[in-house]
Amino acid sequence: MGVPVSQMWTVASYVLGKKLRGVKRYPLVLMLEPLFRCNLACAGCGKIQHPAEVLRRNLTPEQCFHAVEECGVPMVSIPGGEPLLHPQIEEIVAGLVARKKYVYLCTNAILLEKYLDKFTPSKYLSFSIHIDGPKEEHDFAVCREGVYDVAVSAIKAAVARGFRVTTNTTVYNNADPQAMRQMFDDMMGFGVEGMMISPGYPYEKAPSQELFLHRNQTVNLFRRILGNAKQAWKFNLSPLFLEFLKGKWKLECTPWGMPAYNLFGWQRPCYLLNEGYTATFQELLDTTDWSKYGQSSGNPKCADCMVHCGYEATAVAATFGSVKAFSRTAWLTMFGPGRETLPPDEPSSSEPDVSEPTSEEERLRSVRLPVLTS
Repeated sequence: MGVPVSQMWTVASYVLGKKLRGVKRYPLVLMLEPLFRCNLACAGCGKIQHPAEVLRRNLTPEQCFHAVEECGVPMVSIPGGEPLLHPQIEEIVAGLVARKKYVYLCTNAILLEKYLDKFTPSKYLSFSIHIDGPKEEHDFAVCREGVYDVAVSAIKAAVARGFRVTTNTTVYNNADPQAMRQMFDDMMGFGVEGMMISPGYPYEKAPSQELFLHRNQTVNLFRRILGNAKQAWKFNLSPLFLEFLKGKWKLECTPWGMPAYNLFGWQRPCYLLNEGYTATFQELLDTTDWSKYGQSSGNPKCADCMVHCGYEATAVAATFGSVKAFSRTAWLTMFGPGRETLPPDEPSSSEPDVSEPTSEEERLRSVRLPVLTS
């Protein structure tokens, strides 16, 4: 896995502590959005569709720190918008690092080389670079030519300066599996610590709705992308989540696992769906009807979602929830996500959020994904 041992230990201690205290609902990562404006207009993102007066606003550093302390997470992801457009982003990052939170600053990297001097390398700080495929695929996804080359240059510069660098890839239904695998090779060659990969979610305001995957398409596509994965590939994701994407391990959504805090407050119910806001994190937990969300709820908005911010927290909790899940995670960590021969460890029926694929999921092996051309 592309995660330092100190970070894995922090997360494991946090999750096990919650389990030992019998805490049912707790967050793992805060999705902290200090602004919505961006210097790109990507086809699969609806964030910049907010009114101009909203796009001009920022969270203050104090608001950011209060949100982190309020929910008590060990990790903070800072998406947007483009965080580097925030006039006090270095102050926000420095404050979170001082609090010993593991920070992933998500950026398209257009401004990163220019702003590297604002930051100090730390085990608590990672630049998570948006890379949606090799050059042509990435530039098509972000709707601007030349962005891939800028991002690669920024990755190399940040790595050379001693920063932790990861990548963040959103997969759409026009993805070429072989091109994605080549991208993995390239990123490892550039010195990237780990890669995050996730299917896109169909934001209602995204301009290109036809790019989003249905659940069966996601499984088929990720089996082609991750099948026989190379040992050299390092993913900044739990092994069980990667198995889930391939339809080989069943997980249910944990919508409170990666809560979102932004200009309007705590977003209900999750980072992907916007059904109102609460003033406090505890209010979010206490007043949201969580039974209405996740695939098993029957909510059509959740039917095709397999996104990391809904399922990664489930995978992490499952890893430390049973000996069987832990042993499978250890096996996959040692041998890689492409290893098909696994120990015979069937998850028990007492674990409703973790089970083997259903016959329907096995049927998806034969489904052929229609790949769109750009």
